[in-house]
Amino acid sequence: MKTFQQLYEDLLRQKVSVEEPLPKEYDPKHLDCLLYPEEYAPVISTDTCADCFERACQKSCIFDAIETGKEGELFINPSRCEGCAACIDACKSNHLAASKDVLPAMRAVQNASGPVYLMIAPAFSGQFRGHVTAGKLRSACKALGFTGMVEVALFADILTLKEALEFERHVREPGDFQLTSCCCPVWIAMIRKRYHELLPHVPGAVSPMVACGRFLKRIHPDAVTIFAGPCLAKKKEAKEPDIADAVDYVLTFQEMQDIFDAAEISLEELPEEEKEHASKAGRLYARTGGVSQAVEEMVRQLSPDGKIGVRCEQANGTKECMEMMRRIQNKETDANFFEGMGCVGGCVGGPKAIIDSEKGKRYVDEYAKNSIYQTPLENPYVRKLLEELGFETVEELLEDNTLLTREF
Repeated sequence: MKTFQQLYEDLLRQKVSVEEPLPKEYDPKHLDCLLYPEEYAPVISTDTCADCFERACQKSCIFDAIETGKEGELFINPSRCEGCAACIDACKSNHLAASKDVLPAMRAVQNASGPVYLMIAPAFSGQFRGHVTAGKLRSACKALGFTGMVEVALFADILTLKEALEFERHVREPGDFQLTSCCCPVWIAMIRKRYHELLPHVPGAVSPMVACGRFLKRIHPDAVTIFAGPCLAKKKEAKEPDIADAVDYVLTFQEMQDIFDAAEISLEELPEEEKEHASKAGRLYARTGGVSQAVEEMVRQLSPDGKIGVRCEQANGTKECMEMMRRIQNKETDANFFEGMGCVGGCVGGPKAIIDSEKGKRYVDEYAKNSIYQTPLENPYVRKLLEELGFETVEELLEDNTLLTREF
């Protein structure tokens, strides 16, 4: 019997067809996972786990998403799985895999009656073969049939403004603090499911991915929006009921590289189509400390004489996040702005990044350093977007309850 990965590769290279009966060497369940990923958790079981005595995957899951059935078999509860991918790393039998949205996503690109946009995560720098630029990546997307590519970092710029304004509104006295809500879905899931008593300190901001998708759909109601990043948890985030209107499909960087390979697209040979839309601040969201740095600078720019300065603390990976939560609860920290990243290194350390996190961080830092604009206030496209969204002033971001805000 061929593996889940082999079926996926054979479908991409059209060695088998979904229009014909599946040959016996393939598992029909695997095909169902590939055709209807929305019905499964971000992590799927590709084989039976009834005989596993170590239960390493179950022990690794901080969300208790891996449950035991009546016959002793392990199964993944889709409502609990957040896509942190810890279980995939823990499983020595290789019976767990990341779900893949390539087939329905590319079918949507081919059959779309309206525009189709690829929304690329800030961590894309250096990820694809040949260390391609944003301009070449934009050309590659158009070669695949996308109408265009949007840097999600532009919406990180806008959310930096919102986070800074929220900080000014809520952090006024010693002991006040803010937990950022616009970076990592695993971090937010941890707060909601394990530390819900801290939710009052989380401003109701959507992620840059959701903000980008909602904006595109407001401008083009018939648009298809496809996000690409290094994060498996984004697949779960995009399905959450209160924000499911924003993003139609989520692909990982590895899935995007698979598409480029199957289509025989050599990115380094494509023409440049550069568009400078995001600032240094938004592009730094891709690595740990980027959100903190962006918000700290923005608070300084908005209120240079402010009495309460931003004192940041960051956590790398779920273990550090939980330790930081413990210190917050026990009042063992003087920080007033907390940034948690579910992956070590931040998004550049995501489970579906193509290059290692240290190399990814270097590429992100270099790309950010070369930005024309340093902060959202210097970025003219932020002002243009705010006007298109109906905001006459920056402060009106706090009153928004449609595009940029959600209830935790």
